[in-house]
Amino acid sequence: MYKNEMKKEIVFFMPSFEGGGVEKNIRMIANYFASKNVKISLITASKKVKKKFAKKIRFISPKNHIWDKQKRFIKFIICIYFLFKNYKKNKKINVFCFQGNILCILFCKIFGLSVVIRPNSSPSGWSTNYFKNVIFSKILKLSDNIVVNSYDFKRELKSKFNLNSKCIYNPLNMNEIRRLSKKKIKFNFYRKNTINLISIGRLVEQKDHITILKSLNCLKKKCNLRLLILGEGNQKENLLNYVNRNNLNNLVKINKRTNNPYPYIRKSHILLLSSKFEGLPNVLLEGIALNKFIISSNCPTGPREILDNGKGGLLFKIENYKELSEKILFYKRNYKLCLRKKKYARKRSIRFDYYKNLNEYFKLFKTL
Repeated sequence: MYKNEMKKEIVFFMPSFEGGGVEKNIRMIANYFASKNVKISLITASKKVKKKFAKKIRFISPKNHIWDKQKRFIKFIICIYFLFKNYKKNKKINVFCFQGNILCILFCKIFGLSVVIRPNSSPSGWSTNYFKNVIFSKILKLSDNIVVNSYDFKRELKSKFNLNSKCIYNPLNMNEIRRLSKKKIKFNFYRKNTINLISIGRLVEQKDHITILKSLNCLKKKCNLRLLILGEGNQKENLLNYVNRNNLNNLVKINKRTNNPYPYIRKSHILLLSSKFEGLPNVLLEGIALNKFIISSNCPTGPREILDNGKGGLLFKIENYKELSEKILFYKRNYKLCLRKKKYARKRSIRFDYYKNLNEYFKLFKTL
């Protein structure tokens, strides 16, 4: 592609970077567009992430780092202000919104700008009452395109809000993941004679790590297990209290979020996801790339689609820690069958091809 094939600047709108899959996806998409000589700007209150993006990308953010510590809505407002300042300088822009969809859509429609939105998680998590549903259904329809990352997500938007959307799977950079997984780390928590578990994600209610701890408590006398949780969030103290009350200290380790979790995944046997809702959880794709067995909640949306209804791993009901315990025991007792499921998941991961899905984004913006 050449410079003249996409004349308008694309402004990525992502007020708050908090780690996780969304951050990885916007980085990959923005860097890919920049590699195609598209003029890219990124509006965010989180200046700290600048080094992760291509040098060609123009960062538009507050000079003072104090904004990065504010609540999400405050970040949304300050970033709308920066979007307005950018618009005054250059009216030939398309906006790609990853957060604050309602505010961003309204701004773009007032000033006649094209806007593509990418909701990041199932409506089950953010459409929790009638009033919200009415607002979302009316305003989201004003966007020029809605991109989702799973077909279950697409069906939910259609059935709940009568919204049409385009599904583009998350791009999975297997080569980068495998390369980063080989970095040497000092980590002596796992044992050779144990089933080594790992769970990665923000320590918030949505991710529901307490269900994993409850399942471990059920299993601690039945088999040898070790669990590593990588993440930070407001539920950390609750999780640690549960660990202490149930004498799980020797079995559970909670470490801070890391930019490179792949060496830890590589050392594990099973990757666990216990979320109440998702979009298309990157961490499951990363586990598959590193040939790990997956046990996940059957939450909306993503896990069921990634694992092909259980052909590529095991699924359990949301918050059902007893069923999760049974799935972990299933792995122990049916190891050969689980190896076949792992192989199936690897084969099916071609759907998430890195360049194929990034190019789908590129083609979408060429049509605007």
